[in-house]
Amino acid sequence: MKEAACKPSNSQPNSVPETPIALTIAGFDPSSSAGITADLKVFAAHGIYGMACITALTVQSTLGVQRVEAVAPATIRETLDCLRDDVLPMGVKIGMLATSEAVGEVANFLSQSGIHRSRVVLDPVLRSSSGRELLSPAGIERLRSELLAFVGWVTPNLDELAVLTGNETLNRESIPSAAAKLQGIAAAAGNSELHVLVTGGHLERPDDFLLSPDGQATWLEGEHVDTEATHGTGCALSSALLCQLIAGKNPLAAAEGAKAYVTAALKAAYKVGRGRGPMDHLYKWASR
Repeated sequence: MKEAACKPSNSQPNSVPETPIALTIAGFDPSSSAGITADLKVFAAHGIYGMACITALTVQSTLGVQRVEAVAPATIRETLDCLRDDVLPMGVKIGMLATSEAVGEVANFLSQSGIHRSRVVLDPVLRSSSGRELLSPAGIERLRSELLAFVGWVTPNLDELAVLTGNETLNRESIPSAAAKLQGIAAAAGNSELHVLVTGGHLERPDDFLLSPDGQATWLEGEHVDTEATHGTGCALSSALLCQLIAGKNPLAAAEGAKAYVTAALKAAYKVGRGRGPMDHLYKWASR
């Protein structure tokens, strides 16, 4: 295949389309329950055109993750640079990064992208639900020290928040202090504008907790949905949150809107596979 130059001439500005564009940087899930393909469905459901940079290939289904193959850091760098030289997205969602080198490449991209951190959402994918490591300890450290400097939102579940803050375990009562600790870690990296949205799917009542940079704390009341279609809920929430932010919603309204979307998609889910399947990301257009 003949290679074509990706970088335009200096006289060509980045394209600015009428339809908003969002970029997802994440792993590929063949079942489309989570990762890149799930993010693109969420973007489409919100009327946003999605672009993607794949950080890792996975061998998995609704039954779990069998193997992860990381994409070469140089390929991630070239993909992000190529996209940036063509179209500047209005926002970025970051999911599974897999390696320390990938974390560094994404941090470097964001530092030069011109995208304001208020429209950069990080879903810190650290382990699979079956316990498989999806980001190395060195990668977690670089996420803390480098990547948090360039994101405006982070959406950990309880286990991810515990890892990022060095806590052994967390419960409902300890979530606010752990969220504040994560903001402190971001501040040490040069970012005092971090919103922390802790997802409470593991709580008895699935309430989420939002801590704003000014210290305002809000619990978002959740509703338990009786379904096995829970694979990729964190991916969907973070992507929906980005869509709400791109639409101009204020932080609290954006978090509430994202949570409402995920709840509705869980309620509309239909059976896919023999394990934990996906929600119905495109439920608004379902004809079933």
